[in-house]
Amino acid sequence: MKQAILAAFGLIALALPAKAQSADPSGTWLTQSGDTRVRIARCGTVYCGTIVTSTYQKDTNNSDPALRERPIVGVRMIWDAKPEGDGLSGQLYNPQDGRTYTGKLKVMTPTTLQLSGCVLGGLICRSQTWTKVN
Repeated sequence: MKQAILAAFGLIALALPAKAQSADPSGTWLTQSGDTRVRIARCGTVYCGTIVTSTYQKDTNNSDPALRERPIVGVRMIWDAKPEGDGLSGQLYNPQDGRTYTGKLKVMTPTTLQLSGCVLGGLICRSQTWTKVN
Protein backbone atom coordinates (compact mmCIF):
# COMPACT_ATOMS: atom_id res chain seq x y z
CA MET A 1 0.00 0.00 0.00
CA LYS A 2 2.81 2.39 0.91
CA GLN A 3 4.48 1.76 -2.48
CA ALA A 4 1.19 2.49 -4.29
CA ILE A 5 0.85 5.82 -2.49
CA LEU A 6 4.45 6.78 -3.31
CA ALA A 7 3.91 5.80 -6.95
CA ALA A 8 0.75 7.93 -7.09
CA PHE A 9 2.60 10.96 -5.70
CA GLY A 10 5.36 10.38 -8.25
CA LEU A 11 2.85 10.39 -11.12
CA ILE A 12 1.19 13.55 -9.80
CA ALA A 13 4.57 15.29 -9.57
CA LEU A 14 5.34 14.35 -13.18
CA ALA A 15 1.99 15.72 -14.32
CA LEU A 16 2.52 19.14 -12.72
CA PRO A 17 3.94 21.81 -15.04
CA ALA A 18 7.63 22.34 -14.53
CA LYS A 19 8.98 25.82 -13.93
CA ALA A 20 10.77 27.06 -17.06
CA GLN A 21 14.52 26.83 -16.69
CA SER A 22 16.73 29.09 -18.74
CA ALA A 23 19.72 27.51 -20.43
CA ASP A 24 23.11 28.49 -19.02
CA PRO A 25 24.60 31.31 -21.17
CA SER A 26 28.12 30.87 -19.76
CA GLY A 27 30.90 31.07 -22.32
CA THR A 28 32.43 33.48 -24.81
CA TRP A 29 30.12 34.95 -27.45
CA LEU A 30 30.82 36.85 -30.67
CA THR A 31 28.50 39.81 -31.20
CA GLN A 32 26.31 39.95 -34.30
CA SER A 33 28.56 42.60 -35.86
CA GLY A 34 31.57 40.30 -35.35
CA ASP A 35 33.73 43.00 -33.79
CA THR A 36 33.51 42.10 -30.09
CA ARG A 37 33.70 39.00 -27.91
CA VAL A 38 31.94 38.93 -24.55
CA ARG A 39 32.53 36.37 -21.80
CA ILE A 40 29.36 35.60 -19.85
CA ALA A 41 29.74 33.96 -16.44
CA ARG A 42 28.06 33.70 -13.08
CA CYS A 43 28.64 36.66 -10.81
CA GLY A 44 27.31 35.35 -7.54
CA THR A 45 23.63 34.53 -8.02
CA VAL A 46 23.32 36.42 -11.33
CA TYR A 47 25.12 36.46 -14.69
CA CYS A 48 27.37 39.17 -16.05
CA GLY A 49 29.24 39.67 -19.30
CA THR A 50 32.60 41.36 -19.86
CA ILE A 51 34.21 42.42 -23.12
CA VAL A 52 37.31 40.25 -23.68
CA THR A 53 38.31 41.33 -27.21
CA SER A 54 37.16 44.08 -29.55
CA THR A 55 38.22 45.90 -32.68
CA TYR A 56 37.49 49.10 -30.72
CA GLN A 57 40.20 50.38 -28.42
CA LYS A 58 38.33 52.78 -26.14
CA ASP A 59 34.80 53.34 -24.84
CA THR A 60 34.53 56.51 -26.96
CA ASN A 61 30.72 56.58 -27.16
CA ASN A 62 30.10 56.38 -23.42
CA SER A 63 27.48 58.87 -22.26
CA ASP A 64 29.83 59.79 -19.39
CA PRO A 65 32.69 61.90 -20.86
CA ALA A 66 34.97 60.79 -18.01
CA LEU A 67 34.76 57.14 -19.23
CA ARG A 68 35.40 57.74 -22.93
CA GLU A 69 39.15 57.13 -22.69
CA ARG A 70 38.92 53.86 -20.76
CA PRO A 71 39.94 50.69 -22.62
CA ILE A 72 36.92 48.83 -24.01
CA VAL A 73 38.38 45.43 -23.07
CA GLY A 74 37.33 44.72 -19.50
CA VAL A 75 34.13 46.79 -19.67
CA ARG A 76 31.17 45.04 -18.07
CA MET A 77 28.53 44.89 -20.77
CA ILE A 78 25.90 42.70 -19.05
CA TRP A 79 25.03 42.67 -15.36
CA ASP A 80 22.33 41.57 -12.93
CA ALA A 81 20.99 39.03 -15.46
CA LYS A 82 18.54 36.88 -13.52
CA PRO A 83 16.34 34.00 -14.67
CA GLU A 84 13.00 35.20 -15.98
CA GLY A 85 10.68 32.95 -17.98
CA ASP A 86 12.75 30.93 -20.44
CA GLY A 87 15.67 33.37 -20.45
CA LEU A 88 17.42 36.01 -18.35
CA SER A 89 16.60 39.64 -17.68
CA GLY A 90 19.13 42.29 -16.67
CA GLN A 91 21.04 45.37 -17.76
CA LEU A 92 22.87 45.64 -21.11
CA TYR A 93 25.46 48.27 -21.98
CA ASN A 94 25.84 49.04 -25.70
CA PRO A 95 29.32 50.47 -26.36
CA GLN A 96 28.26 51.48 -29.89
CA ASP A 97 25.92 54.16 -28.53
CA GLY A 98 27.18 54.41 -24.93
CA ARG A 99 23.79 53.69 -23.39
CA THR A 100 22.48 51.13 -20.93
CA TYR A 101 19.25 49.25 -21.61
CA THR A 102 16.95 46.88 -19.79
CA GLY A 103 17.48 43.65 -21.63
CA LYS A 104 16.76 40.01 -22.07
CA LEU A 105 19.05 37.14 -23.01
CA LYS A 106 17.88 33.79 -24.27
CA VAL A 107 19.97 30.83 -25.34
CA MET A 108 18.27 29.75 -28.56
CA THR A 109 20.57 26.82 -29.40
CA PRO A 110 23.86 25.64 -27.86
CA THR A 111 25.67 28.08 -30.21
CA THR A 112 23.26 31.05 -30.48
CA LEU A 113 22.20 33.65 -27.94
CA GLN A 114 19.51 36.24 -28.59
CA LEU A 115 19.78 39.61 -26.83
CA SER A 116 17.06 42.24 -26.76
CA GLY A 117 17.61 45.72 -25.36
CA CYS A 118 14.59 47.88 -24.61
CA VAL A 119 13.68 51.46 -23.70
CA LEU A 120 10.44 53.08 -22.56
CA GLY A 121 9.47 50.14 -20.39
CA GLY A 122 9.84 47.65 -23.22
CA LEU A 123 7.91 49.69 -25.77
CA ILE A 124 10.87 49.89 -28.17
CA CYS A 125 13.27 46.94 -28.39
CA ARG A 126 16.09 45.86 -30.70
CA SER A 127 17.44 42.34 -30.88
CA GLN A 128 20.55 40.66 -32.17
CA THR A 129 21.93 37.15 -32.23
CA TRP A 130 25.37 36.28 -30.88
CA THR A 131 27.36 33.16 -31.74
CA LYS A 132 29.23 31.07 -29.19
CA VAL A 133 32.95 30.83 -29.86
CA ASN A 134 33.95 28.29 -27.19
